[in-house]
Amino acid sequence: MKTVTKSFILCLGLLGASMSSCKKDLMKLNENPNGSNPATINPNLVLSTVLTQAGIEIVTLGYQDMAGVMQHTQKDGWTTTHNEYDWGGSNSWTAYYDILRNNQLVYDRAVTLQNELQQGVALVMKSMMFGLITDLWGDAPYSQALKGEQGAGATTPVYDPQQAIYTGILADLEKANTLLSKPKSAYPALIDAVDVYYQGDPVKWRKMANSLALRYYMRLSEKLPNIAKAGIEKIVADPAQFPIITDAADDATMSFPGNSNADSWPANVVYDTDSSNYRRLKMCNTLVTSLQSLHDPRLAVWANKVQCFLLVDDTKPPGTGNVYKPTDTVVAGENRKVRYISPDVLASKGLTINDINQDVNYVGLPPAIPGPAVYNLSPDAAQGSRNPHVSWLNDIYKQAKGPLLKARLISAAEVHFILAEANAVKGWAAGDGETHYKAAIQASFNTWGIGSSAAAYLAQANVKFNHTQQQIIEQKWIASWTAATEAWADYRRTGYPALHAGPYAKGPVVPVRLYYMLEERNLNKTNIAEAMKRLEVTTYSSFGANGPQNSPWSKPWIIQGTGKPW
Repeated sequence: MKTVTKSFILCLGLLGASMSSCKKDLMKLNENPNGSNPATINPNLVLSTVLTQAGIEIVTLGYQDMAGVMQHTQKDGWTTTHNEYDWGGSNSWTAYYDILRNNQLVYDRAVTLQNELQQGVALVMKSMMFGLITDLWGDAPYSQALKGEQGAGATTPVYDPQQAIYTGILADLEKANTLLSKPKSAYPALIDAVDVYYQGDPVKWRKMANSLALRYYMRLSEKLPNIAKAGIEKIVADPAQFPIITDAADDATMSFPGNSNADSWPANVVYDTDSSNYRRLKMCNTLVTSLQSLHDPRLAVWANKVQCFLLVDDTKPPGTGNVYKPTDTVVAGENRKVRYISPDVLASKGLTINDINQDVNYVGLPPAIPGPAVYNLSPDAAQGSRNPHVSWLNDIYKQAKGPLLKARLISAAEVHFILAEANAVKGWAAGDGETHYKAAIQASFNTWGIGSSAAAYLAQANVKFNHTQQQIIEQKWIASWTAATEAWADYRRTGYPALHAGPYAKGPVVPVRLYYMLEERNLNKTNIAEAMKRLEVTTYSSFGANGPQNSPWSKPWIIQGTGKPW
């Protein structure tokens, strides 16, 4: 305040002689010495935030609640959002638009500085984040978004139709492909030090751009098949002009430094002292039984065996197993624990043998059941229980970092599955469907460190390629472990895998979108009302907490009229 007063008095005294000098002096006082000037900042300083925050948001979504929706995992404590789709009538996209605002600054500065590498990367990130938003919600602010500094009118943007958003995304990705087409040495400003995905390699960013284009063309394959066909065939026909991700080494991934909870794998136990977040997550029975039926070795990478399996034995005395007392045993040469149960104990608890799971190795929680903490005769009914009779996630997921703990944004496995479907199901010129199917599974096995097991897996009768969409999408769903958001998009489009909502779910079928958030409904009423009118009310829309027009069971444009997923 002293400095401001002195400057103000000085200006009054010299008003006639030096007004311009005083104005300059006052303007300096309004500058934050610790802030960054958007007009002069190096775009690389902001790009690092864009990439890391995008990675964190995407893996958190795909490893947490979307993994619940797609029945990769279930929780046995704090279950409502994860198991039951109880989203409170509101889901926030604020974090995604925060990333997009920073990304727009990167792009604008890169244009001013004529940095085509940063421009191309920013367009890829813009496409991915807007793709995520429209995938999750439907219509959303797009053409008028990110312009809040222009005044009051810009703070209430229109909601662009979902078709227009996908169209804009594909146009931006094609532009990015061109911007990223030069050799690295041709770019004057490099991004090696801040690029946590590809260490500044424009070739890999270009592959990511075109691979994302394949993703969004396949999104449109039911609604706009001619456009999707032309787009996919154009990319596949000219790999020199449109390179794509075909090897797991080129996957768009982000590792975690593990220096604090903020930069560590989500739900780790290193920074969560009571391990409650890790303990709540259990394997879902839907995924476990699918993997078991296929003798899939990825199950052992993702899950722990039960600490103690159940065995109903009618030769045991009455009351056996009523109190948890594990017994040492050996299974396939491995020291294990078993809890013997006499039939009367089941009867006393109102259970039959069909109500428990006696698998000696892996047991998943059924989706959205009442009392998941006590499932399978758990001796611990606490929130986030230590149930020894259900499979916990593999111990690698306790860690803050590790070679397999990565945010996975788009992968070779996904790309090959897209092309397998395009050829084998759609009949498009996208390479050989079976070759891509095998390559997709091989890439997934490589990702999880078991590449040598892929050949034997593919040789099984129930894994051999059968040219069906169901097989392709179910394998793609398995491969989307920790990235279940993409699996949800495929489920909405195809109806596969055939998921069944559990008895405590908020609706009788799996939902197809997120709620528009409360603050938008309060502050942008006119535009959000128009967007909600464009949602298709279904026979299940009444199960939404915010009315049928904003229900998770109301269909956005991308699946309207398709009869999918239900």
